[in-house]
Amino acid sequence: MRNNAPKVDKTTEQLIIALNQMSRRVAELEAELRAEENELKATKERRQKTLQKLHLEFELESMAMIAELKHPYKAAYERRTAHLAGAIADEMGLSKERIRGLKVAALLRDIGEIQIPAGILSKTAELGAHEYEIIRAHPKVGYDILMEIEFPWPVARIVLQHHERMDGSGYPEGLANGEIMLEARILGVADVVEAMVSPRPYRPAFGIDKALEEISKNKGILYDPEVVDACLRLFTEKGFEFPS
Repeated sequence: MRNNAPKVDKTTEQLIIALNQMSRRVAELEAELRAEENELKATKERRQKTLQKLHLEFELESMAMIAELKHPYKAAYERRTAHLAGAIADEMGLSKERIRGLKVAALLRDIGEIQIPAGILSKTAELGAHEYEIIRAHPKVGYDILMEIEFPWPVARIVLQHHERMDGSGYPEGLANGEIMLEARILGVADVVEAMVSPRPYRPAFGIDKALEEISKNKGILYDPEVVDACLRLFTEKGFEFPS
């Protein structure tokens, strides 16, 4: 069969080759440009995230400093509670991101106490009904403060709920069982243990044995059973110690 396709002269052939080369080069340049644009976008996003992180750290540090100025003795307690809460959460298999949010909440859990007179917090005598109600309001006060900050975790809700108890006897909302978010249940146990292990200006420490007895005795009543079991394992099997 005869091939009727027109013959291409050498000049035309060279032109076609040159055009193909130019086309490939244009495609390469477009790909490079898209890659540069994507990199610039990624760089901008990284810088925005870094800036947001710095803003968040500044706000956290500012609040911690305000709280410490009002009640200087509490700073160490907050760090110890955060350390234990994080260890319990890790023992229970929570993700690193959830643990980070929980530890931030632990550090800020009593931020609402900045509105409580120091005389009430350090009072050695039995609190009156009005004084007790002032203290019971601090999770809600803390919640209102923390809701003004754009955290990447539910910090305000954890703080609001950390004094709730499984049987509904806690405060401020009287939540029970699954109504209480897991992070708040973990923080509640860590808070109780640290509070009993450490001395306060108005009383001596009770010690770790008494603290573990308290959560064991009230496992499933006041405190989440899985949280209690994880906490007990840390102290009895894994050698957990509070930072000095």
